[in-house]
Formats: sequence, structure tokens, C-alpha cells
Amino acid sequence: MIIVSTDGSCLKNPGGAIGWAWVDHEGPSRSGGAVSGTNQIAELWALVEAIVAHPGPDPLLIESDSQYAIKCASEWLPGWKRKGWKTASGAPVKNLELVQDIDRAITERTGPVRFRWVRGHVGNHYNELADKLAGEAARAVANTPEKSRPWRGLTPAPAPAARPVAAPLRDPEPELTLF
Repeated sequence: MIIVSTDGSCLKNPGGAIGWAWVDHEGPSRSGGAVSGTNQIAELWALVEAIVAHPGPDPLLIESDSQYAIKCASEWLPGWKRKGWKTASGAPVKNLELVQDIDRAITERTGPVRFRWVRGHVGNHYNELADKLAGEAARAVANTPEKSRPWRGLTPAPAPAARPVAAPLRDPEPELTLF
């Protein structure tokens, strides 16, 4: 099983620079950002980038401290899709393009994708690393907007070079798994 932690960052919510990151527990990490967005956009962007970056038949478990992102990708997405991308109240789904890209990425991936919520800022090594990288990405695009790229669907721009991940301080404890 491939385990990946994701996180998003927004320097001023809404409208500030955003960053996203994913960290493979046994391999590389990637991050990026945009000059303007919301924390929810950054969290969803991190999910779709993680799924697209890990194709293949192996099961993929994505850990996130964003209940919103996890519920969007697993709990709410099937109902929204059945209802023509409308919420239970009939309103349009927010961040629809990202939600649809997550749906497409999950559908096109040959192996299963699961999500697990982890509590943020409690010493979970991979969550803390994803948080750090997402914050750095947001600050980088705030300081040098030419490094920014707005979300344009599932055609990712070249990602920064992968970085090795340090060994965890301790095994993260699973808290909640959503299927």
C-alpha cells in the first residue's frame, strides 16, 4: 500500500497565496501553489495532485488533516455526481472543477484510493512535513508570483524536483478511515 500525506495552506483566507503539498511515506514529495485562492482549494488541489502522481494498481491511502477535503473526495462526491453536481440543498458544488478532477483521477486509477483523517499539528511526522511544504509553496508564490500557476485541471505543470523524506519520529496513529 502506498501512503501519502497531503496538506494545503492559504496565507490569507480567502484570496491570499495558496500552497499544496503531498508527501509519499516511502518516497518523494511535491508541492506547488498559486497567487490567490482559499484553504479549501489548496486542500483539494493537494489531493488531486497526490492521486495523479501515484498511478497504478497498488492501493493508495491518502492522509489529510482536512475533513472537508476527505468528505468531498469520498463521502459527498458520489451524491453530488448523482445529483448533477448539486448539493443536497440543490446549490452548485463549490470548487467543482477540483472535485470533478478528483473524481476523474480516482476513476482512472487502476488501484483503489482510500482516505484517512489525521489530527493536524500533533506531531504526525508526515502531516507536519506536508504542512511545512505547503506553507513554503504558498510563501514562494507570494514572493515570486511568476512561480504561480492557477488550477487548470488534470494537466499538471512540471512539478519541482522530488525530495527524499526523512524517517518518521514515530508511527502515525490512524484516527479515522473513510472509504
